[in-house]
Amino acid sequence: MLILALDTSGRNGGLALVRFDAGQPHVLDAVPLAGGTFSAQLVPQIAALVVRNQLAKSDIGGFAVVTGPGSFTGLRVGLAAVKALGEVLRKPIAAVSLLEAMASSAGAEGRILAVIDAGRQELYAGTYAVQEAALLCLSEQLFSLDELSSQARGNLVVVFEPDLAERLGKRGLAVRLIPYPGADVIARLGFSKIESGEIVSPEALDAAYARPNDAEIKKSDRRMQ
Repeated sequence: MLILALDTSGRNGGLALVRFDAGQPHVLDAVPLAGGTFSAQLVPQIAALVVRNQLAKSDIGGFAVVTGPGSFTGLRVGLAAVKALGEVLRKPIAAVSLLEAMASSAGAEGRILAVIDAGRQELYAGTYAVQEAALLCLSEQLFSLDELSSQARGNLVVVFEPDLAERLGKRGLAVRLIPYPGADVIARLGFSKIESGEIVSPEALDAAYARPNDAEIKKSDRRMQ
């Protein structure tokens, strides 16, 4: 199966074409996407990726896309592209959490907390149980630094932001700094989900923001006044 994986959740993003033969991944191509230009880059880059590898869009067997947490605008761009492609090509779609990808990239087993700086003095945190090839999500939520320090004590914490690793390390937590998960990691997780039937329809595909965006907050505030 050929998987097209997309990540437009962060400051920068990426695309990858990964073929799975007997479950083993073979990265055919991967390209970075510069942040701030996802809406202009994404569709042309997908088309170029397919042409460069002498494929047709119909050769794609499924899609894996990061649904959050991350940039509201970036996520919408990536999800809109996958919705359109999934509907037109009638191919399965797997929704992948960036936190899930981080836990998968930790290179460790047991209880793992994947943490991202969410701004506003808050942290996105996903708690996972990892054993061999199995990855079980226990929770994904927002924490303050104090709350996370209490929740994470005694468990492995994985982050890709050096300054956050330093802040958490000063709290006495066991922190592992990992590279930002590439689109090939998203493809691998997406393939596993598609194989197990954990797919979403284009209509049901949505972002996992973890908290309302600024427009929703302002709208709620107006209702309360």
